[in-house]
Amino acid sequence: MSTALHTDDELRAATLDIEGMTCASCVARVEKRLASVAGVQAAVNLATESAKVSIPAGVSDEDLVAAVESAGYGARVRVAGSKPAAMDEHDHTDEGRTQLGTRLLVSAILALPVIVTGMVPALQFPGWQWMALVLTLPIVVWGGWPFHRATLQNARHFTATMDTLITLGTSAALIWSVWAMFFGSAGEIGMTHDVVLFGPVHDATSLVYFEVAAGVTVFLLLGRWIEHRSKRRAGDALRTLMNLGAKAVTLATVAGADGPTVPIDELQVGDRFVARPGDKIATDGTVVSGSAAVDASMLSGESEPVAVEAGSVVTGGTIATDGRLVIEATAVGENTRLAAMARLVEDAQTGKSAVQRLADRISGVFVPIVILLSIATLIAWIVFDGSVAAGFTAAVAVLIIACPCALGLATPVAILVGTGRGAQLGILITGPEAIESAGRIDVLLADKTGTITTGTMSLVDVVVAEGVERDATVRRVAAVEAASEHPVARAIRAAVPEVPLVSDFVSTAGHGVSGVVEGETVFARKLAVGELETLPLALGNAVREAQTTTIVAGRLVDGSEVVDGVIFVADTVRDDSAHAVEQLAALGVEVRMLTGDNAEAARRAAIAVGITDITAGVSPEGKIDAVRAAQSEGKSVAMVGDGVNDAPALVAADLGLAMGGGTDAAMHASDITLVRQSLSAAADAIRLSRKTMSTIRGNLFWAFGYNVAAIPLAALGLLNPMLAGAAMAFSSVFVVLNSLRLRAFR
Repeated sequence: MSTALHTDDELRAATLDIEGMTCASCVARVEKRLASVAGVQAAVNLATESAKVSIPAGVSDEDLVAAVESAGYGARVRVAGSKPAAMDEHDHTDEGRTQLGTRLLVSAILALPVIVTGMVPALQFPGWQWMALVLTLPIVVWGGWPFHRATLQNARHFTATMDTLITLGTSAALIWSVWAMFFGSAGEIGMTHDVVLFGPVHDATSLVYFEVAAGVTVFLLLGRWIEHRSKRRAGDALRTLMNLGAKAVTLATVAGADGPTVPIDELQVGDRFVARPGDKIATDGTVVSGSAAVDASMLSGESEPVAVEAGSVVTGGTIATDGRLVIEATAVGENTRLAAMARLVEDAQTGKSAVQRLADRISGVFVPIVILLSIATLIAWIVFDGSVAAGFTAAVAVLIIACPCALGLATPVAILVGTGRGAQLGILITGPEAIESAGRIDVLLADKTGTITTGTMSLVDVVVAEGVERDATVRRVAAVEAASEHPVARAIRAAVPEVPLVSDFVSTAGHGVSGVVEGETVFARKLAVGELETLPLALGNAVREAQTTTIVAGRLVDGSEVVDGVIFVADTVRDDSAHAVEQLAALGVEVRMLTGDNAEAARRAAIAVGITDITAGVSPEGKIDAVRAAQSEGKSVAMVGDGVNDAPALVAADLGLAMGGGTDAAMHASDITLVRQSLSAAADAIRLSRKTMSTIRGNLFWAFGYNVAAIPLAALGLLNPMLAGAAMAFSSVFVVLNSLRLRAFR
């Protein structure tokens, strides 16, 4: 097939919402079908069940939908401005997880007596096999339907996955057992499995394999439920970002007074609205009148609010901490900066390839080989023994023994133990993909504010003029700051156990506060531009050396300002950050600082913890660029942060780690949440993930090793039920015990 070349000007972009994808094979199949439409380029995202498509001239939306439908999936072109399916608060991902949970719970309850009686001959009471039949039928048919449905879909396209192996094995075990009970001797009351471990099976029709069919179905349902729980988080990140916006807005009158309050959807470009102290700014706009300190940490990552006044540009979702603003809207709806960040998150998820599990990759080869061996076994018995019945028995036995019970445990048990141990250590891991990604990390991009540092302002030093009492100065300033919610004010107030009363309090948004404390008029303000040279020499030198947020404190004496001292407030480095950087280096992980804060603040924090690679003043879009630049170096990249501004980069990275005390958007966008709020937890997460992946690989080796060794026995007609049961039990027990070793991780 020839492919025409198209310039960027000829291409248009579209997003498809796709229904029915369940695994990485589905993603590859959809991408392949879309790519078969001449000139179309597509990136399919399993997490959000969507595809970003570049479409050349001459290709219609209907062509794209038809291509997806030809692969066996549903599709629709997303209308501009509508929410992605993953952002629907009642999306089918959550519904699917609930249905899987129900299937898992019911199947597990029914399977327990089947597995116990099938594998312990002493418990095989008269008629036990009929009880096993009644309980196994709903497990395999209803509980295992998600796997059978995927198998049928795969068969239409001549492909085989883990689902195919599950369907073949469980169906063969069930069908053979039913046939043996109705047409063989397995249905006789009082029948038990022989206890002879070695030697040929003299009566193959006395064998039933209900425990295999039931056990494999339950274990694989557990693994699929874990996958769906992890997948749900993609939608959580998008929903949280959009929920940051205001739901209603107070319009401003022509004179600038408060007008009616209307839903945010009714706000139009050019409308003027009000933002009062503590309000979320409703949408992107320009300040018309008023002044305030605005908490813009969701975009910049800086812990200190930004002073805005008439003419300043503000962003929807940020918060006016003090002062009243009248703002003219410059963008609304999907054109706002917040909506753009949500699109960045979704686009980053699409660009992040789904991790195909090792078991699926092996099964792609293993399943066809098993089918061929089963057919070859049947033919060989007919040719060399002349017995169709014996050949059929051996062929079915090959399929039964090829369905690895231990494989169903290999990944889920290790994941459950590993994630459980992680939770005990303050590390919340979403699932298999996070663990696999964490095990490969060799570069960690760390945000500064709230990650390397505490993210909260605190008083770090006070320098007073000659003859002025230090503690009295701080007490007076804490008193006038007591009525303010500004982070700097809170930091000063927190440093004083008992704050005196203040009267005649005055606050000028963005400039400072004043009031009467213990009979004296006291003022406190942020060091203004050009004020440094007017300070007494000792105070000026202290300011030059500190390079932190500086508050000028003083009193009014005979109507004139007298500066008593300067108070330094800063976001302080976490106690264990330097040690964490050392730990990560010992793991072969290079740590780079990536922050929206200013260069000087970034440099100070980096020096304190031993980081040499620093990028400061970075926007959310710039953080994504930094992640992709590191990935283009061939690095496996982790991003750790705590703010909304970090969310797109957390998704774009191979591994996203969010600080537990950060924003919901960051935690939903991440693969791992560090509840301990410590950079050392990131090092522990990487070590735990590497150990868990090592355990999974060991489990998979033993799970497949058992089958490889047992298949020849089945093919030769030597498959004794007790020998097979003992081998299967040993394989499963080994996998469980091997996984439980993760509980000792330190």
